[in-house]
Amino acid sequence: MRLWDSATTRVNDAILAFTVGDDPERDLALLPYDCLASAAHADMLHGIGLLSDKDRSDLFGALGEAYQLARAGKLPIATEQEDGHTALEAFLTEKVGEAGRKIHTGRSRNDQVIAALRLYARDALLEIADASVALASVLIDRGREHAATLMPGYTHTRQAMPSTVGQLLFATGEGLIRDIDALILALGHANRSVLGSASGYGVPLPLDRQRVSDSLGHLELDLNSVFVQNSRGRFEGVVLFALHQISMTLSRLASDLILFSSEQFGFFELPVDLTTGSSIMPQKRNPDVLELVRAVPASLLGRYAEVTGLLQGLGAGYHRDLQRTKAPLMDGLEDSRNVLAVMQLAVERLGVNKEACAAALGDGIYQTDAVYAHVRGGEAFREAYRKVKESPQARIDHDELLRTRVHEGVPGTDQSEPLRRGLERIQEGLAPHRARPVSLGKA
Repeated sequence: MRLWDSATTRVNDAILAFTVGDDPERDLALLPYDCLASAAHADMLHGIGLLSDKDRSDLFGALGEAYQLARAGKLPIATEQEDGHTALEAFLTEKVGEAGRKIHTGRSRNDQVIAALRLYARDALLEIADASVALASVLIDRGREHAATLMPGYTHTRQAMPSTVGQLLFATGEGLIRDIDALILALGHANRSVLGSASGYGVPLPLDRQRVSDSLGHLELDLNSVFVQNSRGRFEGVVLFALHQISMTLSRLASDLILFSSEQFGFFELPVDLTTGSSIMPQKRNPDVLELVRAVPASLLGRYAEVTGLLQGLGAGYHRDLQRTKAPLMDGLEDSRNVLAVMQLAVERLGVNKEACAAALGDGIYQTDAVYAHVRGGEAFREAYRKVKESPQARIDHDELLRTRVHEGVPGTDQSEPLRRGLERIQEGLAPHRARPVSLGKA
């Protein structure tokens, strides 16, 4: 039965199916978080005298059972219940009777769904941040391993100046560190409490919103009750933007690995079990996983456009349009988890053919170094440039190439130490979001 049903209401089955959409399936993942938020809410209702000691104890026991069932995927949501919030309330009412009927006091499904989504997103973002840190760490390690492994550097897809394999890997590691900064910003939006805003206008009860926030380990409250509703779509957009930044960084590396592992280059070698075969060409091993990684930014950008685009023209407060922000957020988080997992494997197990990398350095790639050899000898840059352009210089010894590159961040330098410090700073930024309430869910 729907929470708003009565003997005098009847909704057409087609209308019900359309408005419910895929919420029953989506909410299976949100149910454990709805249990946590409900426990914090019940504790607060007890604190302001609206639940008895027995009500609180009974609800905590039933919520603990529901939490375990939900985590195991064994708390079903029927279509006629519309969503997980109704299913949870029905479960509690069946288990503890009158106390279950009191649990909705002081809240609406509007703040209930935002609370569950934020708790879900907080956990997912921390998981993604940890996976990003782990991948950045591997990139730094492998960058240091290949800091002196020469390969051509390209601009406009043409050979430009000598570079190293380490330079490419360090660049991606540094990019991820910057991307995690955006994740921390998104966590700041997720880690805020909303319960007590109800449908956007509060309730005429002395709710202790700060107590709920503290119980759930949130850093702060979203204060204004209307803003809480206005934050839907906006919050999802901030998260999807951060995820898109990570996907772009990894998409560019994936594109380089695809190109440079091809037969024409042979700089890199992908393990056979990370590639796929062809249904018609027996010799083929295809970098499908990297091609799919390369495609993910387009999907995330589309989801970002979807959740932010539907806000245009909406007035303040809740509108059913906002239901359609849930799927893009949840799918974006899942895509990001998967991309990080497969890229971790690819980077850890990437083979590097040092001979092929060095052999690919064409004669022209040495000419800028030749210009600067003249500059180090005292010539003006423009004069040296014209001289080398008119009379190209011979190839330069590879050891010499690396010896002349000494300033911060250039190919051939070990950038691991400052990048490691960047990861330490990131961990400090993540630390406040890891705080969890003590004994939440215990009577």
